[in-house]
Amino acid sequence: MTAAVYQGAGRLVVEEVPVPAIGPGELLLRVESCGICHTDLKKIKYDLLPGPRIYGHETAGEVVAVGDGVSAYQPGDSVIAFHHIPCETCFYCERKLYAQCPVYKKVGITAGFEPAGGGFAQYVRVMDWIVRRGVEKIPPGVSYETACLVEPVNTCVKAVHQLAPRAGDVVFIQGQGPIGLIFTMLAKRAGCHVLATDRMPERRALALKFGADAAIDPQAHDIVSLAAGYTKGRGADAVISAVSGKGLVEEAVRASRPGARLMLFAQTSDQERIELSGKDICMGERILMGSYSASIDLQAESANLVFSGALRAGELVSHQVPLNDINDGIELALHPSGKSLKIIVQPQRWSK
Repeated sequence: MTAAVYQGAGRLVVEEVPVPAIGPGELLLRVESCGICHTDLKKIKYDLLPGPRIYGHETAGEVVAVGDGVSAYQPGDSVIAFHHIPCETCFYCERKLYAQCPVYKKVGITAGFEPAGGGFAQYVRVMDWIVRRGVEKIPPGVSYETACLVEPVNTCVKAVHQLAPRAGDVVFIQGQGPIGLIFTMLAKRAGCHVLATDRMPERRALALKFGADAAIDPQAHDIVSLAAGYTKGRGADAVISAVSGKGLVEEAVRASRPGARLMLFAQTSDQERIELSGKDICMGERILMGSYSASIDLQAESANLVFSGALRAGELVSHQVPLNDINDGIELALHPSGKSLKIIVQPQRWSK
């Protein structure tokens, strides 16, 4: 089969590799669509893990083979598969901190080499503990390109559940890329007023389309004053940082009211440093929190939001690239234009 193999030092090479063999309790999927995630970009750009590896974890495809003992799925089923599933019995799982579970940290889907998701390949092996609890069938009429967004939607649903905004709250969302726009849709569904910021006018227009009450260029306006203006001087009730960058968390604090809840979602680098006033957190009684990865408790809810069309996630797909053009897709994701949002790799396509 063909796969995009990460060789290290930022190099992604499209080459031939063996189709992975499956064992008892496992599935072999033919990958039809796999989204390019920002975590994939970071691993490639900053060489975070040694090669060779095959990345890609927002995977949708067709079951082509089942291992002994598998009865819930059969060849021909269209499915999405999560690459992380927790044990549900450890210290962290008991507290629903699934992303901290040692089993969750193990990758359960591979196209070969060290398991790394494997979706940037034509076929993947889904391991038994993922098959038992981490696979969802795609209903008729839902495209693979839309279905592969269930995993990133789950991560956002998890963060919103944790943030727990009230209907009527003003939620300030920093960044309106694909993830920020999902947050805008979810906050609007929760009955909130959304104040969105992004540098790109095209993304600000989409934020308004998906329910934002205001979409503002943060380079052209004083966001703190605007947030105060939208809240009778209080400041935002909640903030979601859906993009990382110097000074953004500090801005989130200044734009929020006392007692606000601040969700850090994009701050995943150990090199990123934040300097805050202790008074703003302590005496201001603000709650600073983080959310990372997906929740098994929200898997069915997230799938239903995407499959039913209740969340217009499919409209975020701007580009679909064949596997041999994946480096073009990676480059576009690293340096987005006003017209680029979610980029999907289609491993069964091949450009001439």
